Amino acid sequence: MLLTIKARSTSLCLFLPSILRLKPQLTVYAAIGLVLVQLLAAIFHLSRGESSAIGVNVLFMALAVFVAWGRAKKAPIAAK
Repeated sequence: MLLTIKARSTSLCLFLPSILRLKPQLTVYAAIGLVLVQLLAAIFHLSRGESSAIGVNVLFMALAVFVAWGRAKKAPIAAK
């Protein structure tokens, strides 16, 4: 339950700073946080023998890495 709340609040942090242009660097930090969450989730699935579920973790991890790279290097958003 706590992890779900944390993941949803982190996902909000991916969009709100960029949309509102208030501290848009928080988008990069939120994406890095999601990468860590997905990495830990993949490790958890491996420890339980649920290797079939790791594909979803890798997909979300790749998307979060793409967002972090895009907002840090490719197309950063300037603050107001």
